[in-house]
Amino acid sequence: MNKQDYKIHIIGAGVSGLIAAIVLENHGYHPVVIEASDRVGGRVKTDIIDGYQLDHGFQVLLTAYPAVQKYLDYDALELQKILPGASIFKGDDQKIIGDPLRDISLLFPTLLSGIGNLSDKVKILKLNQKLKNKSMSAIFSETEQSTLAYLTDFGFSKDIITDFFTPFFSGIFIETQLETSSRMFEFVYKMFGEGHATIPKAGMEAIPKQLLKTLKTTTFKYHTKVTALKDGIITLGDDTQLESQYTIVATEASGLISNLKNQSTDWKSCTTLYFETETRAIDKKLIGLIPQTGTFINNIFYNSSLKSVSKPKKELLSVTVIEDQGLSKKALIEAVTRELKALCGISSTQFIKLYNIARALPKLANLKYEMLPSETRLTSRVFLAGDTQLNASLNAAMISGERAALGVIESLNNYID
Repeated sequence: MNKQDYKIHIIGAGVSGLIAAIVLENHGYHPVVIEASDRVGGRVKTDIIDGYQLDHGFQVLLTAYPAVQKYLDYDALELQKILPGASIFKGDDQKIIGDPLRDISLLFPTLLSGIGNLSDKVKILKLNQKLKNKSMSAIFSETEQSTLAYLTDFGFSKDIITDFFTPFFSGIFIETQLETSSRMFEFVYKMFGEGHATIPKAGMEAIPKQLLKTLKTTTFKYHTKVTALKDGIITLGDDTQLESQYTIVATEASGLISNLKNQSTDWKSCTTLYFETETRAIDKKLIGLIPQTGTFINNIFYNSSLKSVSKPKKELLSVTVIEDQGLSKKALIEAVTRELKALCGISSTQFIKLYNIARALPKLANLKYEMLPSETRLTSRVFLAGDTQLNASLNAAMISGERAALGVIESLNNYID
């Protein structure tokens, strides 16, 4: 049988599924991707509403991710850099803290911010150096503890943990107690230190769109829901059955495979609200943090501080809420609007859109960076991909998609031999 004649299906057209398709194509196979929604991207999507470019949740691309460097053309994405720091709304003031070694404009604001003491600033430099010299394998082989325990053990003061680390990493980890594994903290901190946090000029969906453009012999079935999967048979929402010699599941697998019913992934959720404003309350290209406990707002960012393909009429502000406290959409918009005024001095806001992201990040333990192709194999014909296999990152999504595809190719080579 010729390579192109093998019936290989990928369930899910997110980043992981697209990478799997690219690897299979590169080895001469012609996979079929089945996607329930209307387009590729999974959790990485962008809408254009009233001329504003709205990502589904405030997301950034860390340029230091090794897998991302392998598969993406950064120049074509026209990446817009966010400054390495944050503007912290504390009391009636904004306090800026950042890495002056990477952007000299942050030197004096950081020294004069009053966020953390001199010992904290020395420890930040020490942590930067430690992680710069630490390999990925070393990070992911460390005994896991919570990020909060890690920061405390490292000797950081309670003040800097409260004012900077907690709000900043709560927004990244989508949880407010810094319970996330210290392995993830070291990994993400290392990536922030070695590259830039960026957003493509056309929004985050430019990433899966770029991957899609590289595919030439892959077939896509959109608006197609998979309801069940067994070795060799894929059942669709209309009860159609597809013969599949090999299947890569690049989405939540527990609802599709009977013996995984009790192994579903728990997910962290968040809500992102977008507002139009007349002016920007943050002068620099910095994320804004709210260090108070019990607030709805975790962080804010003026997307209009970066260049975008769309041409917004006014300023575009995104607000991330991690704990909506069970409020209705209307009540949450009102609560956030009040907090923007009281905590950030931002008034005259015009609400644009709210995104409730039920599956923002998977809750994972025993985090891994890498896996063998054989480790993605669930049964003789079914392979699993997605960031849930390793750690919650775009880098992990790409690695797992690549490994699942290589697992299929290994199996095919063994079959042919």
